[in-house]
Order: sequence, then structure tokens, then C-alpha cells
Amino acid sequence: MDEIPPIEIPIDGTLDLHVFRPADVKYLVPDYLEACRSKGILQVRIVHGKGTGALRRTVHAILEKLETVASFKLGDESSGSWGATLVTLHPVKRPASIR
Repeated sequence: MDEIPPIEIPIDGTLDLHVFRPADVKYLVPDYLEACRSKGILQVRIVHGKGTGALRRTVHAILEKLETVASFKLGDESSGSWGATLVTLHPVKRPASIR
């Protein structure tokens, strides 16, 4: 069986999980958030859809364990309502410059 090529996703602060398998979410979310932090993107929207809420609960369980996450909340009416989660990340700590 041929291996599926990796999906190239833009690091722009919005991660839409609709195109991914639920089994991939536990690796995808932390990797995407770290890529955002490295680019200085500290406000991220994760679109998980409304559905049964299973994917939302999975995403929230992942976010609760990540030290790089400052906070998260469900989206408001303009950002996807309860079909999206808004994440605030801690900035990357840069080493102090030598004077």
C-alpha cells in the first residue's frame, strides 16, 4: 500500500481539523501550536466542528496538558462559536542578550 504524502498546512494561526483523521489530532495540535509560537503567532483558532463534541473534548484535553498554552476558550459568534477553540500561547522565551 502506498504511503499517503504529508499534508502541507500553512502556519497562519488557524488549524482546521476537518481534513485530518481524529487519531492524528494528539500529535498535530501540539506540533501546530509550537510552529505558531516559533513564528510569533500567539493567538490560534482551532476549528474542530460542532458535531457530537468528541473532537472538541479531545482538543481541550490536549490543550490542558500543554505548558505552552496560556489559556483557551470556545469561539464567539464571529470565530466559530462552539465549533472552534481560541488558544492563547505563551511567547517563546528568548535568551537574554549579552551586553
